[in-house]
Amino acid sequence: MSIEMKTNYGHIEISNETIAQICGGAAVDCYGIVGMASKNQIKDGISEILRKENYSKGVIVRQEDDLTHIDLYIIVGYGTKISEVAHNVQSKVKYVLEQTIGLKADSVNIFVQGVRVTNP
Repeated sequence: MSIEMKTNYGHIEISNETIAQICGGAAVDCYGIVGMASKNQIKDGISEILRKENYSKGVIVRQEDDLTHIDLYIIVGYGTKISEVAHNVQSKVKYVLEQTIGLKADSVNIFVQGVRVTNP
């Protein structure tokens, strides 16, 4: 699926993969985020941090009617307040989506898949 927009200049189609990549990049820029986790990888209680080229594997973009919902699977750093980190990620992802592609996300859901101790 993809998001379609019509402008005075023509037709624009943005794939969900592209939207997911933008969301993942915005989320990782937030303080307290160690990385993105795969949305379907929690096996044996181990979650692996995704590399930059695979951020979209940790994001689900859903479209229901005219509403857009984003689900992000993240790993946070030890010692951070998870609720604050999640709120910051929600705000940043909404802002970046609106600024880069003009898409208003109706909801940004955060799923914390793990906590990692980071080396200084």
